[in-house]
Amino acid sequence: MNQPQAPRWAKTLLRWLHPENTLEEVEGDLDELYAYSVQRFGKRQALLRYLLNVATVLPPFVPRRRGNKKYEQSFSHSPDMLKNYFKIAWRNIVRQKAYSILNIAGLSIGMACSILILLWVQNELSYDRFHTRAGQLFRLTCTAGDFKTAVSAAGMSGGLQSELPQITSGVRISKLIPMLFEAGEKKVEEKRVFYADSNFLEVFSFPLLAGNAATALKDPGAILITEEIAEKYYGNRDAVGKTIRINNKDNFTIAGILANTPSNSHLQFDVIIPMKTMAKWDWDLKNDTWGNFNFYTYLELDEKTAASASARQKLTQQIGKIFKDRGQTIQVDFQLQPLTDIHLHSNLQIDLPGHGNIQYVNIFFVVAIFILFVACINFMNLATARSERRAKEVGLRKVVGANRHQLVFQFLGESLIFSFLSLVIAIGIVFLLLPVFKMLTEKTLAIDLLDGKLLLSLIGIAVLTGLLSGSYPALFLSGFAPVKVLKGKLRVAGGNLLFRNALVVTQFVVAIVLLVGTAVVYKQLDFIKKRNLGFDKSNLLYLPMTGELGAKKQTLKTSLAQNPLTENFTVISDMPTTLATGTTDIVWDGQTIRNQIVFPSLDVDENFIKVFKSQVLAGRGFDRAFSGDSSNYMINEKAMQIMGMNLGNAVGKSLNFGDDKGTIIGVVKDFHFKSLQYAMEPLILRLNKWGGVVMVRTAAGSNEQTIKALEKINQELNPAFPFKFGFLDEDLDNLYRSEQQMGSIFNLFAGLAIFISCLGLYGLSAFMAEQRTKEIGVRKVLGATVAGVVGLLSQDFLKLILIAIVIASPIAWYAMNKWLQGFAYQTTLEWWVIALAGLMATGIALFTISFQSIKAALMNPVRSLRSE
Repeated sequence: MNQPQAPRWAKTLLRWLHPENTLEEVEGDLDELYAYSVQRFGKRQALLRYLLNVATVLPPFVPRRRGNKKYEQSFSHSPDMLKNYFKIAWRNIVRQKAYSILNIAGLSIGMACSILILLWVQNELSYDRFHTRAGQLFRLTCTAGDFKTAVSAAGMSGGLQSELPQITSGVRISKLIPMLFEAGEKKVEEKRVFYADSNFLEVFSFPLLAGNAATALKDPGAILITEEIAEKYYGNRDAVGKTIRINNKDNFTIAGILANTPSNSHLQFDVIIPMKTMAKWDWDLKNDTWGNFNFYTYLELDEKTAASASARQKLTQQIGKIFKDRGQTIQVDFQLQPLTDIHLHSNLQIDLPGHGNIQYVNIFFVVAIFILFVACINFMNLATARSERRAKEVGLRKVVGANRHQLVFQFLGESLIFSFLSLVIAIGIVFLLLPVFKMLTEKTLAIDLLDGKLLLSLIGIAVLTGLLSGSYPALFLSGFAPVKVLKGKLRVAGGNLLFRNALVVTQFVVAIVLLVGTAVVYKQLDFIKKRNLGFDKSNLLYLPMTGELGAKKQTLKTSLAQNPLTENFTVISDMPTTLATGTTDIVWDGQTIRNQIVFPSLDVDENFIKVFKSQVLAGRGFDRAFSGDSSNYMINEKAMQIMGMNLGNAVGKSLNFGDDKGTIIGVVKDFHFKSLQYAMEPLILRLNKWGGVVMVRTAAGSNEQTIKALEKINQELNPAFPFKFGFLDEDLDNLYRSEQQMGSIFNLFAGLAIFISCLGLYGLSAFMAEQRTKEIGVRKVLGATVAGVVGLLSQDFLKLILIAIVIASPIAWYAMNKWLQGFAYQTTLEWWVIALAGLMATGIALFTISFQSIKAALMNPVRSLRSE
């Protein structure tokens, strides 16, 4: 039986209405459409529908003239066509509000997260790049065995310049030294103070707002201060030529005002004092020593050497040879660390504070991409899930002449509109969250929309997001066969369903990995807090012996001993958190070759073991009853092992520390005096003869009273210096500040990744419940319970989440084990951490799905069946 064909006059009418089109190519499809309409609606109504649908839909869509490619291309990119695409996209957004809100919310949050992370990444990567000759500046670092340090010897800068023409200049900087500053009635301890060579401002590009850069650091009686310090002490920048007093004894003239140190500089300072001032009393500077490593040395290389890795490698070998030629017997390997690498690539000891970690930058950059990808997946999922609703539109357009690339162009245009709307909202979210994010990261971050580079980056993110999220839906929708679509025979293809499911799985893989990352970071931090450090860190209060306290050491000890609140005290040379001394000049009984291992040392008094609650494994601690202890030593287990001794024979062996000869009187159990990122190091304990820091073990609940007692003692003995104190456990916690920040950021973005995923799940569950309305109605009529219907609608999603857990588990396991390798002492990554993360993701997902599932299950079956 022949199928009915559309009347010829109807086709002629269409040609007359649209002479620019040739319809012969699609005439068969038009006839099939007409035949289907006759069968479904009757002949009269079929003709009417045929004319209305085809004749009215045809004009806006892409007309074609066979063989005239120039005309076709010009028309497909015409302003009218683009305007029409925008109009249709906007109507779709307005008509389908719930779908649009879900898509825009997911994309907005995803973009906002990515922008915040990328702002932080950009800040981390920008460190020290503002210097004019940043590419030619290198820091001289060294390695002695396993000991890697950022410091070098005082005499190396000048000595290397005189012998190596590749080095055009060099500058030395001291460690940060807290000092008491006084101007008028203001008296404050400034912590960010260092000494620097006179050419500091020639090598580095720190702006000088007032003063002469060429002479500012040549006068040993002059100093440079930042704008912030000038305002603090003088109320304005007009401070040049004024006098400021340091440590209650030395008067300096302010020679210049520097701009505040940029936040993206690894050198953070408020005051610079000429190195000539330090040379008056520092033995290393007076003698240009090559054996004591106490200064940070920066070298400027010529352009050719700076640009060649092989030339720099050759230069470091020459430095090593010159070092040996100067009579140094210790085996030291030198490195030239690029200035721009210092912030992110400095896992060195005795380094300046505040460095970042390239590992964290890489991790969070990947997180930013993943979160944006999760948001794009939402768009793809919802767009393809709704494909049946737009199938007829696609079929009609194809029937009347639209080709596939034009449909792809339109759907990509729609996704770009979504993307740019989301970008605008995302920028608003960024402005709202930026203060919180700055607090988490402790960074000076800002978003300046007038910055052309930033604006282009944001537009690039929007375009990339739009194209990525719209690519699959565009290709999928444009591929519909018009005959099947218009006959209503379209079924979601298995490949499409598989792809959608894969996207859901990918979303939850990302979310679960982030959750595991958060859990492992916090587990490692908890491990650090609870680990036995070899001493009791709780209730240890410290008082630095600044000002006159050092000269009144015996009186200070007497005052502390007489007060019941402070009687349990010890005086040590350095804080365990800042121990920065070490030497290879160690000789012991039975030593066969010259020692090349760096031995840190700590000066302690007779109360050290009792106050720190350390354990003596062999021998004894220092004791006032033994007058010879001033030349004796205690060592830790690690040092004992390196020396080839054991607990049975170590005590009584001779030990020479430099020129000081003595005897080992005891072996103390290993205790951590550095971050747990470093393995245990050997340690030599000497009897403290000069001072340093008073450590007081307070009684439980008496911290406040003890602080007041110490303040009173300081006021009596050291009235010219402000009272300063701290708690050792807080300082230990600060060693892991970057890890704490990482955990907080992980926590934030893991939550947002799950939220974005749940937005997509909510939309998908609503769509699937809608698609199965008739099925649910029939099941309820046949006696299905609400719980049964909810379980039915949830089981498909539950399977996908279980698959995501299986895939995410090895990824999370590998990634977090890799991160934990950065710690010498680390927690274990147990199976329940991943199981808990998967359980949380499952619970959150099922909670999200349940809204639509319960709503569908509670619907009146009579109403749902009638609507069908």
